[in-house]
Amino acid sequence: MKSWVKLLLLGAAAAVVAEIAVRQTRGRPAEGEAPAFALPDLDGREVSLASLRGRVVAVNFWATWCAPCREEIPDLARVYAANRNRCFEMLGVAEESGGRDAVAQAAKELGINYPVLLDERGQAGDAFRIPGYPRTYVIDHAGQIRATVEGAVSRRELESLLEPLLASAPAGCGKAL
Repeated sequence: MKSWVKLLLLGAAAAVVAEIAVRQTRGRPAEGEAPAFALPDLDGREVSLASLRGRVVAVNFWATWCAPCREEIPDLARVYAANRNRCFEMLGVAEESGGRDAVAQAAKELGINYPVLLDERGQAGDAFRIPGYPRTYVIDHAGQIRATVEGAVSRRELESLLEPLLASAPAGCGKAL
């Protein structure tokens, strides 16, 4: 076999192996301590996950063009309204959605009542290894990821994940946004 054909086959095999390795790493849900991030909200204020330590936090990664994301948002808004005074915070992290104006318009249309953060460079999404949208992480008051929901989450499912964590949150929980 000619040397250039061997080289071509070797290069193709290396590309396949590299793609498999990337997919296996990227598809695994994050575990343990939640990755740190700080992102601007729609008003330009920086919000860090670390500043919410002491509170139970649901971090929902979404995109304006994502149909399942748009379908779950009313349930997320209801969960936030019902629990926001119980050591709970919800963060909607918008990715791949255009600039601030496009995300703000979508948030208004969808009735989002919780903080929306802009992850325009995908830094938080990469840290959490987001393979697709929507994806929700439930983080306890100590900053540990306790549940990962791939795809749309219902109000009932999210509340069942939150309830034991809220019941065990310390009385003097961290500050709300």
